[in-house]
Amino acid sequence: MFVLFLCNLSLVPAAASKNKVKGSQGQFPLTQNVTVVEGGTAILTCRVDQNDNTSLQWSNPAQQTLYFDDKKALRDNRIELVRASWHELSISVSDVSLSDEGQYTCSLFTMPVKTSKAYLTVLGVPEKPQISGFSSPVMEGDLMQLTCKTSGSKPAADIRWFKNDKEIKDVKYLKEEDANRKTFTVSSTLDFRVDRSDDGVAVICRVDHESLNATPQVAMQVLEIHYTPSVKIIPSTPFPQEGQPLILTCESKGKPLPEPVLWTKDGGELPDPDRMVVSGRELNILFLNKTDNGTYRCEATNTIGQSSAEYVLIVHDVPNTLLPTTIIPSLTTATVTTSVAITTSPTTSATTSSVRDPNALAGQNGPDHALIGGIVAVVVFVTLCSIFLLGRYLARHKGTYLTNEAKGAEDAPDADTAIINAEGSQVNAEEKKEYFI
Repeated sequence: MFVLFLCNLSLVPAAASKNKVKGSQGQFPLTQNVTVVEGGTAILTCRVDQNDNTSLQWSNPAQQTLYFDDKKALRDNRIELVRASWHELSISVSDVSLSDEGQYTCSLFTMPVKTSKAYLTVLGVPEKPQISGFSSPVMEGDLMQLTCKTSGSKPAADIRWFKNDKEIKDVKYLKEEDANRKTFTVSSTLDFRVDRSDDGVAVICRVDHESLNATPQVAMQVLEIHYTPSVKIIPSTPFPQEGQPLILTCESKGKPLPEPVLWTKDGGELPDPDRMVVSGRELNILFLNKTDNGTYRCEATNTIGQSSAEYVLIVHDVPNTLLPTTIIPSLTTATVTTSVAITTSPTTSATTSSVRDPNALAGQNGPDHALIGGIVAVVVFVTLCSIFLLGRYLARHKGTYLTNEAKGAEDAPDADTAIINAEGSQVNAEEKKEYFI
């Protein structure tokens, strides 16, 4: 129930004296127009600032007296007295209908009678809107026409369309007068072509009217759009390598939901079902090898149509693992060249090339770094010991030769004799040779 109170916009200042003004000069009834929503309550107020006990009266548009001072004249239970005094006469009309609209008159019974008019406006509340024209489902690309309609508004209501909370401006608007010739029926038509992005979208029709007190009435229609599948293949790794597993996922979207996908390779069936396992929308390839290279195709189908996507698989080699290099500082001027032959079986040598099993995991037959390092350390140690012993032997042999040469030259009178004596000393020295280890 809506209650609107009528207030006087221009009041005459009160007299400073308590004495009442004699005569009818300055006496004039004051009223104000009233607007009320259908079904609400209207308050009609008539005021007289200077009144010398003159009666006031309210009458309806049919000139029927409603109240004369505080006395009810018309038998209508909807009409009640609010306030009655020499300066004011206020009445209320409840459950207002459209037929109550019109011009009401307040009369001040002076000589002559003075009157004031107040127009009662009744607003017709629009009915809840209805959306028509939608039949589910709608195929992608079809033209859809939706109509929103509401009746009983006074004045005519305004209709607005929204899709995804965004207002649509390009619509048709139609206003028709109802049979009672007081209210209106309003309709609006929205035309647009649908696509898959419209599936599940809510289209809203909103009715705005001054009787709704800023709370519009709305109707909503959720769209259901059927469309062919869209397919995309997603690999588990961007760089597939030999010996590794690979998972290809077929993402398919469509309405109705696509049936189980179909996987093919190079236009035919999968060549190795033992290694190529289909699980739902996934293709699992175990232990990649070069024979797996090719074009893989995923097909998805629903009642609307079929779609597919392709993935070109290129299996890459596993990068070789290089052994760490050990640099040995040179302790002498001798140059040592070491060749190490490592055999993994009696029939293979260090220069033979290894043949990789295409179904083997990467790194499964790699070299034993600890064993190779130990062998290299032993070889280096033996080489260093040999160099040390060889150097020691050469140094001592050179010292013995110089000592014997010096002894032969001590007592010789000339150089020839010294050489002869030195050779003799060397012969005698063979008998006294000492060995040092």
